[in-house]
Amino acid sequence: MTATPPPSRHPRFHKSSYSQSEAACVEVAEGPVTGVRDTKHRELGALFFDTGEWRAFLASTKDA
Repeated sequence: MTATPPPSRHPRFHKSSYSQSEAACVEVAEGPVTGVRDTKHRELGALFFDTGEWRAFLASTKDA
């Protein structure tokens, strides 16, 4: 996981389909690297995950 996007990439963020409430929205940028950021605090940046890390995260949330 890294807090900066891969070099020469300009991720296109969109509201996550799992964000249902205006109070707790996240945006994601999908691709070879997945970015996640808080909609209300975009200025704080985003976290970026490679494919393996993102799959592991999604699998862990399904088990919870």
